[in-house]
Amino acid sequence: MGWFKNRRRRRIGGGRFPAQWLGIIERNVPYYGRLTEGDKRELQRHILIFLSEKRFVGCRGLEVMDEIRVTIAAQACILLLHRRTDYYPGMKTILVYPEAYVAKAKRRIEGGLIAEGAEVRLGESWRRGSVVLSWDDVCRGAADIHDGENVVFHEFAHQLDSSRGRGDSSEVLRRRSSFIAWARVLGANYEQLRRDVDAHSPTVLRAYGAVSPAEFFAVATEVFFEKPRELSERHPELYRELQQFYHQDPAGEGNRG
Repeated sequence: MGWFKNRRRRRIGGGRFPAQWLGIIERNVPYYGRLTEGDKRELQRHILIFLSEKRFVGCRGLEVMDEIRVTIAAQACILLLHRRTDYYPGMKTILVYPEAYVAKAKRRIEGGLIAEGAEVRLGESWRRGSVVLSWDDVCRGAADIHDGENVVFHEFAHQLDSSRGRGDSSEVLRRRSSFIAWARVLGANYEQLRRDVDAHSPTVLRAYGAVSPAEFFAVATEVFFEKPRELSERHPELYRELQQFYHQDPAGEGNRG
């Protein structure tokens, strides 16, 4: 089955990239302009394969057009550059709301109690099966490539994190020596962010990253791609670990990894 899947992917990835799709990316995903010509070609191959394998579902009456599919796919596939990848194998469906939506949520409160209620969300990532996104916030996150906030990067980083390195070529999570360094650096920076948030100290990482280690990784991913120089200056060890994980160097010349 793997041989047939790879053969099919080579065929699809080698196909012509529609000019209309390229126009959508150039209009909606300004990060694309930061890539080298080689990376642009690689990204286009990834997008062709990604869109052939993932299902998009519009919610609350949203009609899913190519603009939505291509804009989301382009950003999701930026995280896959320079890697042998299985294209988020645990994720089959992308649910898209027209704007921020309300979902049921549980949170811990003092005394170990669990409080249930409603929460406004811009997106979420389920460990198996789906990613949920607000289209308004997809567009807003993509438009400013310097604010360190991108909901597609965030939710698809969760997909990579929950896979524990399966399905891609990142050795960071699979080799014991590199995993120990990875865990040490991310753990130390997570604890530092928690202290900074408690002390109301300024930080390049959003306070939401202090919620949990998983959210820290997703927030750090957003900043790695959108504020790479600031991250490399203020958190050099964290930047180096993310550089090895993503096989990219957005703070360097031409975004080469």
